Amino acid sequence: MRGLAIIALALALAGCGNKAALEPKTGQALPPAPYGSEDRRSADTLLTPPVQAIPERSAEIRRRSEERQDDPFDLPPPE
Repeated sequence: MRGLAIIALALALAGCGNKAALEPKTGQALPPAPYGSEDRRSADTLLTPPVQAIPERSAEIRRRSEERQDDPFDLPPPE
């Protein structure tokens, strides 16, 4: 019985998330644009990461086992 109550409470708390679009509070505006910028961006634009924040993979993925080349910096730990 107690386990059922805990599960019901967890499900009730999981449904409390707000799915509405982000907007400033009533009567308030977005913060001022940074110095040197005249445009006022929306919340969705501010939350979208720039391309530089999501780099693409630049290395090829190995498709099969290959012998590694000797690494001159792979030294044993000091004693």
